Amino acid sequence: MKTFRIVRPDESIRPALIDKINNLTKPKGSLGTLEELALQMGWIQQTLSPTLQHPQNIIFAADHGIVEEGVSLSPKEITWQQISNFLHGGAGVNFLCRQHGFTLKIVDAGVDYDLPYEKGIINMKVRKSTRNYLHEAAMTEEEMELCLERGAEVVRRCHEEGSNVLSFGEMGIGNTSSSSMWMTCFTGIPLEQCVGAGSGLDNAGIRHKYEVLKQSLDNYKGDNSPRDIIRYFGGLEMVMAVGGMLQAAELGMIILVDGFIMTNCILAASKLYPEVLDYAIFGHCGDETGHKLLLDNMGTKPLLNLGLRLGEGTGAICAYPIVTSAIRMINEMDNFAHASITKYF
Repeated sequence: MKTFRIVRPDESIRPALIDKINNLTKPKGSLGTLEELALQMGWIQQTLSPTLQHPQNIIFAADHGIVEEGVSLSPKEITWQQISNFLHGGAGVNFLCRQHGFTLKIVDAGVDYDLPYEKGIINMKVRKSTRNYLHEAAMTEEEMELCLERGAEVVRRCHEEGSNVLSFGEMGIGNTSSSSMWMTCFTGIPLEQCVGAGSGLDNAGIRHKYEVLKQSLDNYKGDNSPRDIIRYFGGLEMVMAVGGMLQAAELGMIILVDGFIMTNCILAASKLYPEVLDYAIFGHCGDETGHKLLLDNMGTKPLLNLGLRLGEGTGAICAYPIVTSAIRMINEMDNFAHASITKYF
């Protein structure tokens, strides 16, 4: 069984961080969320001068057996076709990576296609697609363990390359269905409130999707443990992201959380290791049904609400300039004493 050593950052630095932030040349609290972010990142890194180094966005890609039941408007071949688009630099995530200086890593976790790995795709394929969880578990325990380890391995590579901040994205037709299953199982929110349009289903399509997922839930005969729920209903790319997030937290890295699917991934990760949430910054509230409910249930405050529902890590990367502003604030603003300004709070 893959294990991680994730600890809460030492609280002893917090008073010094708060004092530094409060004594910058501004009214106390006047930079709001930037102050909260600076405090969190200084706490994670255990320094009064936190930094952001070599940001990378990791996209884990895989196919889902549940697509056989017509739960997605898009056919499963979109998964590998969109990966080709990533390689050519034409996807939504590509322009955002270019704009904000992110390196993009594309990882095959379980795409049902023979991909051109020589073009730079990282081959971590566990199997070609999950099984159909309407009838059986999406993956075996061994396959789940492989996903956790391989996701962690990709993050270790990023860390060795000098990264201390990562965003995670996904590509996999059908993965909003798997995310809805994790959401209802881990939060107790009724399934109907967790199921949305995905890539564009109409009302009838959403109803059919719900009925398939409800039957899948009724058919489940597992032990309801977090690991079993992750294994039974998860996607290969989603479990790989869980492993990546847990490894990032173990290494003390900052985790930028994207939309509905990646929020469910860090929720699943937190059911195994609650401390992982200390390392997470939630980039945005997406437009997929259930995402706001999920964020509220987790007690998190996302940075943006732009009506995004693309995935790929796009919302997390969009939020990155706000994170960098928080770093600049704590490192570049003068303090009252040095600037000879009377405190005005």
